[in-house]
Amino acid sequence: MSGSALPRSDVRLAVDIGGTFTDLALERDGERWTHKVLTTPHAPEEGVLVGVTAVLERAGLTAADVTLLIHGTTLATNAIIERKGAKTGLITTEGFRDVLALGNESRYDQYDLNITLPQPLVPRRWRVGVPERLDNEGKILLPLDAQAVRDQALFLKSEGVEALAIGFLHAFVNPVHERAAADLVHEVWPEVAISLSSDVSPEMREWERFSTTVANAYVQPLMASYLLRLRDGLRGAGLTCPLFLMLSGGGLTTLETAARFPIRLVESGPAGGAIFSAFVARQRGFDRVLSFDMGGTTAKVCLVDDFAPHAARTFEVARVGRFRKGSGLPLRIPVIEMVEIGAGGGSLARVDGLGRIQVGPESAGAMPGPACYGRGGTKPAVTDANCLLGRYDSACFAGGTMALDEAAAARAMTAAVGRPLGLSAEMAALGVVETVDENMANAARVHAIESGTGYEGRVLIAFGGGGPVHGYRVAQKIGVKRVLVPSGAGVGSAIGFLRAPVGYEVVRSLYQRLSRLDFSAVNRLLASMRDEARGVVDLGAFGAEVIEKRIAFMRYVGQGHEIALALPVRELTAADAGEIRKAYEAEYARFYDRAVPGSDIEILSFAVTVATPTEALDPIAEVADMPAPAASGSQQVRDTVTGEVSAWAVYDRATLVPGARVEGPCIVAESETSTLVGPGWSCRMDGLGYLDLEQA
Repeated sequence: MSGSALPRSDVRLAVDIGGTFTDLALERDGERWTHKVLTTPHAPEEGVLVGVTAVLERAGLTAADVTLLIHGTTLATNAIIERKGAKTGLITTEGFRDVLALGNESRYDQYDLNITLPQPLVPRRWRVGVPERLDNEGKILLPLDAQAVRDQALFLKSEGVEALAIGFLHAFVNPVHERAAADLVHEVWPEVAISLSSDVSPEMREWERFSTTVANAYVQPLMASYLLRLRDGLRGAGLTCPLFLMLSGGGLTTLETAARFPIRLVESGPAGGAIFSAFVARQRGFDRVLSFDMGGTTAKVCLVDDFAPHAARTFEVARVGRFRKGSGLPLRIPVIEMVEIGAGGGSLARVDGLGRIQVGPESAGAMPGPACYGRGGTKPAVTDANCLLGRYDSACFAGGTMALDEAAAARAMTAAVGRPLGLSAEMAALGVVETVDENMANAARVHAIESGTGYEGRVLIAFGGGGPVHGYRVAQKIGVKRVLVPSGAGVGSAIGFLRAPVGYEVVRSLYQRLSRLDFSAVNRLLASMRDEARGVVDLGAFGAEVIEKRIAFMRYVGQGHEIALALPVRELTAADAGEIRKAYEAEYARFYDRAVPGSDIEILSFAVTVATPTEALDPIAEVADMPAPAASGSQQVRDTVTGEVSAWAVYDRATLVPGARVEGPCIVAESETSTLVGPGWSCRMDGLGYLDLEQA
């Protein structure tokens, strides 16, 4: 049947732009086609269009057949990390221009006398104050000085500033001064893009609110320009279907909302991977999972419990201290909680001044890429190390479209690592792989400790181009004895986009004491938040039912951190106060063993999420054991544990049938990645076509 004869509602396309590869996944009536192309950093939409053309051709479809396109990207994150955003200014309340530099005055390392703190995205000269003041209830204490706003706007314009953030004290309660200031700025500077803290992050705590607003302004011109170019390019290629963007919190939103609040896209690619793992966990009934996504530039680990990724309300970007919580720029947005480190296939290896092998966070990227790509790269990357150790089936690498240059990899490895340490290229490569595996395992350990959990009894779900290659070894290091490699693992994040609900979360601050709760004010706020969220979701829900969730962030009076508590989705009444207290005290006791009797409780913020429901899944059928196919060949692989070289059988994943089992050490090769089954491990294909690895 031709693509044009199919119902349009059955064709969905997902695109994930990474630092090295752009991944695509296309689905139609249960069938799936995937494709990878090298990212084009100078104009990312070009790589997208090349990949779209290729995957449509592979599926035998036309652009007109696609009914929904979902997109995620790390462009916003990379712009912040690499400091390649717009020249940004900040207009704030007079006397508060240094909030961005002072932060909350905490130190992520109390004993480092030469501590390096993250530099604000806005230099002090472009952080300017104007007379105005609201109290903590939003009442005007000092009217906004209109002329001062105009003067400061003209000053910033004369300085060549390209984007503007406006953040006033207590604007999260009453945005009147921020909105008036935006109107005044546009009178004298109509073309500038403005981000208001009352729109971007309307919550208390000035540092986090101002930092998030500034980051949104910093990436807005870049992201808005890219999204418009992408939309126009897709339309020019014949894709006129709706375009949705993946949010860091795991939902989908419209292009217009994404262009207005691009800071919500900072973790959009990795969020797709976490959604993918949660979906796979539900398919297999695994309620305790570690999601392990290793791509070309970074590796991401995320805990998935009860079939849902851990979520958070804050996120740090551009940490100056590796693995150091508190060393980055804070962003207060809904986000899937994960740890992301510079440990991907393109991460570069070197020897530091103490003679230690270091890997990442610098990456070879897509241009020129690792040395073995033969595109002019001269520095060794993790991919080069894997190539030298024989861990790839070169006939299958990138679907057989890229011949690996082992000699170039050896030259690069010898020059950067082997010669300084007196090692052969192969032993240097072993050191590089063990270093990057330990870096990823250490990140996973830290993440578990910070989350108050462990890895006993968990299943590691490995995906991304490098996840299945490194999965079993990382699992060994953290004590996990089972690894699952789903089909389409090489483009897992893109597939996760197709599993994501259309959803949006709105967060607002409204300070309340439980003992004297203003139910009418709370109900009005929750209703307005629901309407705002539905206004975004209804554009993409296509008439589907939606589910609403309400949360209050509460704490005992005088404490510094809140606990999230679910609220009933209806109007609250005075009769609910007692039940809310009981529920809070039970949740507090779950965290801290016992409640604090007699203490009043305060509510700082509320969150309302509206989303389409998660799709229902049928349980998978058990499959009988089947004989393993004949190996397609073998190759010499150096074991990173023992350093010994031996022959590992190579199997083509396409020849494995459900129920077939192969014993390690071996390689299961496919077009987008390879799954390494280490010594002492076995691999069985389940009823879904997933590779289930277990350690003896």
